[in-house]
Amino acid sequence: MDRVQLVLLGLPILLFCSDLVTLFGPQPQQVPKPDHLPNPAADALQPDDISGADASAQVPQVDGPGSGTTVELKFCASCSYRGTAMTMKRLLETSFPGIHVVLENYPPPFPKRALSKAVPIVQVGAMAALMAGDQIFPRFGMVPPPWYYSLRANRFGTMATIWLFGNFAQSFLQSSGAFEVYCNGQLVFSKLSEQWFPSELELQELIANRLPVSQFGGNLENVLS
Repeated sequence: MDRVQLVLLGLPILLFCSDLVTLFGPQPQQVPKPDHLPNPAADALQPDDISGADASAQVPQVDGPGSGTTVELKFCASCSYRGTAMTMKRLLETSFPGIHVVLENYPPPFPKRALSKAVPIVQVGAMAALMAGDQIFPRFGMVPPPWYYSLRANRFGTMATIWLFGNFAQSFLQSSGAFEVYCNGQLVFSKLSEQWFPSELELQELIANRLPVSQFGGNLENVLS
């Protein structure tokens, strides 16, 4: 092989290895964030400053209308739904102080995930057959078909087409199109079933109706005001 063939063959193999590391490698562990940021003013208090410590300890903790409620927004990360999920998260945290909103990826079904992981293997196999088909076909007792020579005449264009269509297929297989809303473990909205995104008012009403009965949760108008 000349240098051009080595580059054309080595680049897809390098990208294939990168895809394998991304697909099969362990997910990076998220570092837990502290619930409360350090307060420099409180840290600066001296041990003998009893009055300042008592004053900070006597600050009342007021529970918001969303206290004790957990909302899970499970969305399709590969569909670019993260921006919508972040907007809904800020909306809920503003409307219901004290609520806990969790963002999570909603994976596609297992058959689609398995096929998406097989796409890079098919890509590299097709490129290898394109580069060394005149040696691979005879090993199986086959004569290279005429279309093989037509594709091989334009190797670079054929390899680029294989890679682009493979990436498109992989992106399609990795997408679920989901935007599911759970409140305390119960499904309250499903984009997969409704085929649309919830409006801001609709999402507020769905969550407000499932808040614990309290001086805030019992009155929907007071919660949304």
